[in-house]
Amino acid sequence: MTSVTVLVVGAGPTGLLAAAELHRRGVDCLLIDAHEHAMAWDRATVVHPRSLEIFESLGILEPLLAAGVKQRRACIHAGGAVLGEIDLELCGSRYPFNIGISEEVTEAILSDYLGRQGGTVTRATKLVDLVERQDGMLATIEHEGKASEILARWVIGCDGHHSIVRALAGIEQDGHDIAEPWAVFDAGVAGWPASFEANYAYLDEVPVILTALPGERWRVYLRPSSPDSDLVADALGTLRRYLPAARFEGVANPTRFHCHTKVARKFRSGRILLAGDAAHTCSPAQGHGMNSGLQDAYNLAWKLALVCQGHCSEKLLDSYEAERRPVAEMVTASGDTAEGAQMVKGAAARRERDAAIRAAFADPATRHHEAVAEAELDIDYATSPIVLGDRREASWPGQRLPDGIELRQAAGGSGMLHHRANRRGHTAFLIGGASTGRDDLSKVLRDVKPLSDGPIIETVIALSANEKVADVEAHLEPAAADRLGVGGVMLLVARADGHVGLRAEKNHAEALAAYVGVLRSGSN
Repeated sequence: MTSVTVLVVGAGPTGLLAAAELHRRGVDCLLIDAHEHAMAWDRATVVHPRSLEIFESLGILEPLLAAGVKQRRACIHAGGAVLGEIDLELCGSRYPFNIGISEEVTEAILSDYLGRQGGTVTRATKLVDLVERQDGMLATIEHEGKASEILARWVIGCDGHHSIVRALAGIEQDGHDIAEPWAVFDAGVAGWPASFEANYAYLDEVPVILTALPGERWRVYLRPSSPDSDLVADALGTLRRYLPAARFEGVANPTRFHCHTKVARKFRSGRILLAGDAAHTCSPAQGHGMNSGLQDAYNLAWKLALVCQGHCSEKLLDSYEAERRPVAEMVTASGDTAEGAQMVKGAAARRERDAAIRAAFADPATRHHEAVAEAELDIDYATSPIVLGDRREASWPGQRLPDGIELRQAAGGSGMLHHRANRRGHTAFLIGGASTGRDDLSKVLRDVKPLSDGPIIETVIALSANEKVADVEAHLEPAAADRLGVGGVMLLVARADGHVGLRAEKNHAEALAAYVGVLRSGSN
């Protein structure tokens, strides 16, 4: 029998990211997958802006950008006309676009990242049984017909909708199966007249969604007209209402599939944790499935690493479910709404739906909301048990660290206020306002600096909106300080996943010490 700190089951994007981030933080981890080889093709395609920010923080964004195509807009059609448009320029991310890329390419980039952290995938290996012991979970695995045992302190199930980990843990799901099947194929469209940096949805009798892929090709999702219909003919029947001469070229990977709207009742059961499709599945209509799994892994890994290394109580892991399960419920509910709009039957009902969509997109607030939701930037952990500080109009605890805050480096050059690549711990930003002098900022810096040498707070970065204050890493414009709500001196702690964990405008050292205490104990 061998021992490992963490056993990760399932080497899709969620499992690859979880294992890589654990390895990067010095936690020994075994990643197993039942498949003999990596997937040669997978139907998921869209990588949303929030996931791009995660890839940037890991230092692996450039390969993804080089391999994929930017999707800047989503155009919604029905009845032969355009109903509205989601413009990702409105979303507020430094990456105002999706990346269209087939999931197996994303997996290859994550596999390479895992390898550089010292990890690998043990393939053709499936989990057979899990037994809880006082010293961990005894896992029985099977490889090439031979069974062996592994003692793991923790098990993460990233093994998909039919998760054996979830089944062995006895965790049930809430939700339902989606009755109407989906189908997909890849193809080019001869004579395509519009932008290739967009996605196109057609909410007609046979709904069709075109998502842009590299090489001016499309991943074509549709709802087949019958169980044995010709998928290409189905999609053409809809597309030719808008492009009469449309013709698909180079059709590949035609596949039918069924989907589900389900959320596990628990994301943690003792030493077992669930992530990705093992924890939640949703309609593919909005492309949130894989992206939500990546955010699960990114949220969980830093917490589990602190627990495994003895820096924090196991109770810290309860915050994973507290933060991520509401997100899963939000995503699945949104997917059901999209399913309902897509599958409206009858001419009168479709006209009513189309009018409602037009009216919604005529409202600037709705257009902004749709862009933010598409980008997955509407995630807020404000109710989490491990965030502290006052909720203000800007950068309140639980929010993602805001984008668009330009910094002018003291040594020349410029940058942006955001979580930096390859950080393992938290970053404390100490920000002085436009009227805050050097002495006031320096005093607070001296008070909080001793708290930054541990495994939780990795570094303290001093910034100022006052050009006269030297000895800071960078300056920001007074307007940017106003946007963050900086008055005198503000302490803003960015967690390892880029969300704000603490905001304090007074008693900074005491607030930081209390925050570290909350993380160590797992609750406030």
